[in-house]
Amino acid sequence: MTTTPTAPERGWRTIDILVTVLIGVAFGVAFMGYSLFYTAIGPVTALFRPAEGILTGIWCLPAILALLIVRKPGAALGAEMIAAILAALLGSHFGIGAVISGAAQGLGMEIGFAVFGYRRFGWAPAALGACLSVFFEWIYEIIAYFPEWDVFFKGMYLVFFLISGLVLTAGLGLLLTRLLASTGAINRFAPGREHAERTAV
Repeated sequence: MTTTPTAPERGWRTIDILVTVLIGVAFGVAFMGYSLFYTAIGPVTALFRPAEGILTGIWCLPAILALLIVRKPGAALGAEMIAAILAALLGSHFGIGAVISGAAQGLGMEIGFAVFGYRRFGWAPAALGACLSVFFEWIYEIIAYFPEWDVFFKGMYLVFFLISGLVLTAGLGLLLTRLLASTGAINRFAPGREHAERTAV
């Protein structure tokens, strides 16, 4: 996947806000089902608890999708917080922890893209943002949920987090953005225009 250096449009348009909110709401609802999936596979991950970290990347998808599509500072944090707050309000068993996680994940994604000045939206910033997003989440979880784990378990948990971030956050986020662009659904955003330029005869 190519990395296209582009300067983000200045200021937030109404459509930027609407899409950021829409992404957050859609994932907030979807996260309820994903929470149940965690419970369903509990007996499997119980065999080696750090392996549960391989699922983490999905939680960061609202952040990366919002930034890849809207390309405005704050889009990742906004979408992630909306998704997390909605999930908590809908009764997620993570409770207030979902909101804290949303802040950690959104902030990590923002920092990753900020390193590139919010001007590049290919693999490098997506990978960095994803890794920072899951890393911040890892810090929160080993403090809040698994303080009794030894160094090996905590280290392996981080390894699974990073793999998940690269595959399920960065890789899947870029793929979904390209698929949306190919349908014409985001023609009013930079990814849609870039797709049109690539496919122009």
